Amino acid sequence: MKHRSPSPRAGRQFGVGLLALSLASPLAAQEPPSNEELARRVDALSQELEDLRLGQSGTARADQVQHGMGPAASKIYRTEEGVSLGGYGEMVYSNFSSTDDRGAPSNATDEIDFLRGVFYFGYRFDENWIFNSELEFEHASTSASGSTSIEFAWVEYKMSTALRARTGMLLVPMGFINELHEPTTFLSASRPLTERVIIPSTWGENGLGIWGEAGPAEEFSYRLYLVNSFDASGFSASGLRGGRQKGSQAAAEDFALTGRLDWQGLDGLLLGGSFYTGDSGQGMTGAGGPISAGTAIYELHAQYNLGGLQLRGLYTMATVDDVAALNANLGLAGNASVGEEMSGWYLEAGYDVLAHLENTEASLMPFVRVEQVNTQEKVPQGFSADPANDQEILTLGITWQPFPQGILKFDWQNYDNAAGTGVDRFHLALGYVF
Repeated sequence: MKHRSPSPRAGRQFGVGLLALSLASPLAAQEPPSNEELARRVDALSQELEDLRLGQSGTARADQVQHGMGPAASKIYRTEEGVSLGGYGEMVYSNFSSTDDRGAPSNATDEIDFLRGVFYFGYRFDENWIFNSELEFEHASTSASGSTSIEFAWVEYKMSTALRARTGMLLVPMGFINELHEPTTFLSASRPLTERVIIPSTWGENGLGIWGEAGPAEEFSYRLYLVNSFDASGFSASGLRGGRQKGSQAAAEDFALTGRLDWQGLDGLLLGGSFYTGDSGQGMTGAGGPISAGTAIYELHAQYNLGGLQLRGLYTMATVDDVAALNANLGLAGNASVGEEMSGWYLEAGYDVLAHLENTEASLMPFVRVEQVNTQEKVPQGFSADPANDQEILTLGITWQPFPQGILKFDWQNYDNAAGTGVDRFHLALGYVF
């Protein structure tokens, strides 16, 4: 049965009825309410009816980042008690050059994809206990290449502002995008390559940990988690992304420790770093015995906002042990080796040309990003690196937010690699949060 919001007429009748009952009660007959009390009751009823008419009922607005999470994901922290609902979506049109940098046919197919439809479901049990989760539908339909996944789902307990415990399926707290992956929190149509192949967002694993905010003005924030680690059988020459277990029947022979520390002591400035370390072999063995595939990722990041100016930068490096044995186990040879060392970085700058206007929430921001990624910076002796995995990307674009919860993006990307096979492309994207 289709649900309908109350009509204004029904609301007026509801309000008049409640007011009449209030005045007709025995207590009202004996002690008539004062004019001030009548005015208070009318105001309260008017606000309740307005909330019903708008379908809001006190729902928090998805317009601010809080506790390191996106505007929609953090709504639960702005909910007094009960259910919190939110979500986001992205649709992207991609147009590829017909030739690569050598002039050879690219054989790339232009595509339009409803990339993600995401729903957040949270519940605040009381002032200390909350549940929060993200359910993602990718590529519009599971009957084709789409999928449905839980991106995170945890229960947390607040002992104090500086110490909170969290357990469940946790987002690994590295970089910008893995926790802040809603489309209004980054400028380009697609997520930076560095934060897809080395820090493989979106990346959630099962575990537990603590987090909090400290300092005289709570300028320090941290997360420290113990989670099931990667499964190295999914590693490849193109990075670590295939090693994510994403909470699904995850092998737990090996665990990893991951943490993050941020400082926001000056208005508009964020400085921080994060790490991940743990074996990824998950019981894998080779001719020489167990393969630990110890994996470490280190990352530094900075962001500065001043007026309409937004600057963002990130550097990360990763190492993997026992790669020769891992390659043998996975049947990888030649230039298909997993990288023993990987690195990536990007610098991004944008300026909101509408920032000087008063009485508007709209934003129009041209931006530029330069990025370099190499997932085979070092490979074991006897293997070679594929020059196509040494990439440089220049992104030029513009974003328009007519209101804080909606965004339209256009960007052009110049892809170069050491093999000369880079394919340039441009994107158009629609994003929303609620």
